[in-house]
Amino acid sequence: MLATLYFKRKGAFFGAFVVFMIKEKIFLKTLDDVKNFVTLCMSKPYDIELVLGKYVVNAKSIMGVFSLDLTQPLTMIINSDSDSEITNQIAPFIFVETEQ
Repeated sequence: MLATLYFKRKGAFFGAFVVFMIKEKIFLKTLDDVKNFVTLCMSKPYDIELVLGKYVVNAKSIMGVFSLDLTQPLTMIINSDSDSEITNQIAPFIFVETEQ
């Protein structure tokens, strides 16, 4: 996903930058999954957030992650200009819906 943000100053646009965002549904099944996921997030220099309903937490905070209902899939938002390896690294945590 790509978004362009514009800054307005005294009625005129004076700059813009492009924000790249990766949005994935993840599911953290075990305590080890939480630990490994937070460790992975902490190794990245950009912001990573987890969203569940109206709650948004920093994915680099183990206390923040544990404050969410981990029985539900979480939406992960990565704000990065470019990191091609992150999609491979988060693959074990990607939520796959099964038909019932």
